[in-house]
Amino acid sequence: MREWPAVVCPKSIVIGMKRVVHEPGYVLHHYDWSESSLIVEAFTRAHGRVALVAKGAKRPSSNFRPVLLPLQPLLLSWGGDGEIRTLKAAEWGGGQVMPRGDALLSGFYANELLLRLLAREDAHPRLFDAYAALVHALAAGDAEPLAAAALRAFELLLLRETGHLPALDAQTLTLAPLQASEPYRLVAEGGLRAAHADDAAWLPGQSWRRLAASLADEAPWTATLTVVVGLPGEQRGSLRRQLGELLHYHGGGATLRTRQLLQDAQRLMAT
Repeated sequence: MREWPAVVCPKSIVIGMKRVVHEPGYVLHHYDWSESSLIVEAFTRAHGRVALVAKGAKRPSSNFRPVLLPLQPLLLSWGGDGEIRTLKAAEWGGGQVMPRGDALLSGFYANELLLRLLAREDAHPRLFDAYAALVHALAAGDAEPLAAAALRAFELLLLRETGHLPALDAQTLTLAPLQASEPYRLVAEGGLRAAHADDAAWLPGQSWRRLAASLADEAPWTATLTVVVGLPGEQRGSLRRQLGELLHYHGGGATLRTRQLLQDAQRLMAT
């Protein structure tokens, strides 16, 4: 298996209590604030998800205009102490191109998940590092099985970091240990349980235990990605369906726009 390079993020500088300088971050989404300004939803390493007003960003001459792009590593500086801070500077972190095609949709899907599941001002540095590694993999144009495995690893880490993933080494309600060859199903309201005869998606206990160990590893991104890549194809598909149901439930029940686009594209390719 290929080596997945670690993404090294510089540390931001906090000046006093109201100004942050050179904070590593990514643009998740932006929307109009006024005729000339935007609200930017950013995911940062030390401050989590933050809302920033980029004044004048819609003007053709704005320095923000060519920089505030999604799926690009940035260094952000802002000030203020309200719910919405004022963006002072944004610099390109460099080093990668914009993903294309299905990889671009996958990146937008990850952004939408972060917007749905992350509260503002709640730092998740390990999740940020996993997101940076995912974006790097998507931008590198890796083959579909590897890119899909990277997305599954990110989903698992996102669910764990936000407290929505039950322990994967025991049945949730009974705490009974998992038997290696027995099938188990991950459900939104009941956690991990023994699979029923009519369950279409499940994994054997051994696979769930390997995923649990990888998430507890000191390098959870690399360890989890390695386990997901090593799953048989049928198990990777089953994991995708179970994680999708869990994310749908904890994301408020509404279908993610990018997930629907990905499903439509996959159906078109299959015909």
